[in-house]
Amino acid sequence: MDVSADEIAGVVDLFDALPRATLRTALSELAFKRGEESDPAEFEADVSHAIETYHLLELADESDETPLVVVGPTAFPQLPDGASDVPHILDVEARSIDRDRLGAAAAERFRADAGRAVDAGDDERIRELLDVSYELEAWGPVELDAARTRLDAALEGTSSE
Repeated sequence: MDVSADEIAGVVDLFDALPRATLRTALSELAFKRGEESDPAEFEADVSHAIETYHLLELADESDETPLVVVGPTAFPQLPDGASDVPHILDVEARSIDRDRLGAAAAERFRADAGRAVDAGDDERIRELLDVSYELEAWGPVELDAARTRLDAALEGTSSE
């Protein structure tokens, strides 16, 4: 089953927060509901891509340290056909995530991603992250001016050579 990052975010949005393994199971159940055979592991690349592009964010759950995924700043969650039944299929406990804690984790991850992009001289990723920085600041309680300045400086350094 082909699923976009926004559709994956739509599934997560049904639950507020899910462990990655449960999200993969939810996507597999959705595929089964559509008449397609699948293994939850088949969706790992899609989930990883959604995390990489900030459609989802990952945060350790305070109660058991199992990372949870939540809808991220670049997502426009779309509910895939048949997904509204998935919460009835899965027995998942409700979770609420502290927005300040989530914002701090997102900012930390963003700064690390920005550092890696600058160190690698990856102009395409730097441009992507500059866009993400504005979305992230609008999405949560974060301030990314210093990281954005570093990203801008890296682009300016490559454009003048």
